[in-house]
Amino acid sequence: MPATQLTDDNFQDTLANSDQPVFVDFYADWCGPCQMAAPVVDKLADEYRDKITIAKLDVDQNQQTAQKYGVVSIPTVIVFKKQDNEVKEVAKKTGFPGEEGYRQLIEETLA
Repeated sequence: MPATQLTDDNFQDTLANSDQPVFVDFYADWCGPCQMAAPVVDKLADEYRDKITIAKLDVDQNQQTAQKYGVVSIPTVIVFKKQDNEVKEVAKKTGFPGEEGYRQLIEETLA
């Protein structure tokens, strides 16, 4: 199961309507580390599908959302979680930390 593809148009609704945390991979097609991260992100999306929503946002096509969350270098992952009916940023990691790094971020969010 590949990661959910987000856009400027559906970003806020996806976060607001999710009953689980949302892990968002901010990437671009031309970015080498992003290309290395892509299969890992898809693998984790399948593995954790019942616990966390794993999504991707192309920063070139969706600059508004990338700017709103201060994404200046990619890949950047931000994890959002609903707390008191409000969506909050709970974790952020810039650069590709490898599968273990992403797995650790997810596990800390779910703990």
